[in-house]
Amino acid sequence: MPRGDGRLSHELDPQRPGPQDKCGVFGVWAPGEEVAKMTYYGLYALQHRGQEAAGIAVSDGSGVVVYKDLGLVSQVFDEPTLASLHGHIAIGHARYSTTGGSNWENAQPTLRSTTPGEDRGGTTIALAHNGNLVNTAELARRVAELGEPDQMNSTNDTALVTALLAAHPDRSVEAAALDVLPTLRGAFSFVFMDEDTLYAARDVNGVRPLVLGRLERGWVVASETAALDIVGASVVREIEPGELIAIDEHGLRSSRFGTPDPKGCLFEYVYLARPDTTIVGRNVHAARVAIGRTLAKEHPVEADMVIPVPESGTPAAIGYATESGIPFGHGLVKNAYVGRTFIQPSQTIRQLGIRLKLNPLRDNVRGKRLVVVDDSVVRGNTQRAIVRMLREAGAVEVHVRISSPPVKWPCFYGIDFATRAELLANGLDLEGIRRSIGADSLGYVSLPGLIAATEQPANRLCSACFDGQYPIELPADNVIGKHVLEGVARAAGAAPTTTDGGAVSVAASPGGSGALLRP
Repeated sequence: MPRGDGRLSHELDPQRPGPQDKCGVFGVWAPGEEVAKMTYYGLYALQHRGQEAAGIAVSDGSGVVVYKDLGLVSQVFDEPTLASLHGHIAIGHARYSTTGGSNWENAQPTLRSTTPGEDRGGTTIALAHNGNLVNTAELARRVAELGEPDQMNSTNDTALVTALLAAHPDRSVEAAALDVLPTLRGAFSFVFMDEDTLYAARDVNGVRPLVLGRLERGWVVASETAALDIVGASVVREIEPGELIAIDEHGLRSSRFGTPDPKGCLFEYVYLARPDTTIVGRNVHAARVAIGRTLAKEHPVEADMVIPVPESGTPAAIGYATESGIPFGHGLVKNAYVGRTFIQPSQTIRQLGIRLKLNPLRDNVRGKRLVVVDDSVVRGNTQRAIVRMLREAGAVEVHVRISSPPVKWPCFYGIDFATRAELLANGLDLEGIRRSIGADSLGYVSLPGLIAATEQPANRLCSACFDGQYPIELPADNVIGKHVLEGVARAAGAAPTTTDGGAVSVAASPGGSGALLRP
């Protein structure tokens, strides 16, 4: 039975989450190793990318078994469970939902068996996904045309892809993947498997990260290099945009299903990735320190101490302090366990808000002019509460510096921002935002400054949440959003309405393309 939701929110109030990390994936092919335990530790290293659900699929060559549940990796798995998962291939997933609601049916990996053919047995496919597809409604119609409505029991794009891969039992999984992958639009980093082979694939834009590692007796694929480190794998390279790899007893082979056009997510450098991860050869911690240095150059101020909003603001605060010559210090203490509890705060406790997550070091901040460095502003709730709390603790001035440009646009490629109507920077100019959060001054790093810190060319990065330039075309019929498949399922259960083109018309969910139009 599914357990309660043990999600961890990065926002001070778990009821009003900020930008949420979008899933971590892990896969291993390693005969003779305890692949389930290896996957558990890999997912543990990727827990920051998703805290709603976790799952592991394993194969011993004769069948694929999946164990998954709602909650953190450490809540879902224990020693007896892991000991029961035998095999030499495994994939794992730590989920925060991008498409589909937060329920057990939408936990991953997804599982699908093909129908045995006349000259071959059936194949079982398990798949885990980091990213978000933008042609989900189209894929749902394709699956429905296969005559398999039971696929709508789970309302995520991952289940649809799994169904499409399993739709042709007369073909190998590898051949089916080379047919299906070019038809997917959006951001995806997949790890999937059958009884004998581990697969990994990345969309042609490479929006979400995916890396390949080598073990003494096998191979590993993971969302971040930090997950390779924890299992003792050496980094080989990134999975290339538009590449499918397959690993089995014959070794590793690579195929291309599309022409690469790299558009790596810029927000990975700001917030999503672990600081000990490397992306395209650039250490994330070093990039964040460089962002802080740029912030100090672009938005200098006279102050007594630079303090981070822990933990994601720390590297940029170090950079700001180093460049400005203002001493670095700690002014806020974080309770790392907020959000891990199954007990929701009462209204009285929630009104205390920030005290659940952060508390000031009063002796450090009293009488000081502070520079407070944070990674991003979404709704402004966090910064507003911090500024008020620091003033109450005796700070003379509070100057807020943000290590990303204003977030003005929603993400459709794997980050769950607020809708555009909720984004503070969408409705207010810089002075309006400053007044809204109550700071003495406010400065965001410039987009060119942020890009320079990544050491990547601007044309190889996706910066849509900052500038509204979406590199992957969004559907023109507004059929997009986190809960679009719930809408498709409802439409399938009733008399469908059609557009002029004959497609089922489904209203966009909050965070869908309608968010682009709302003020």
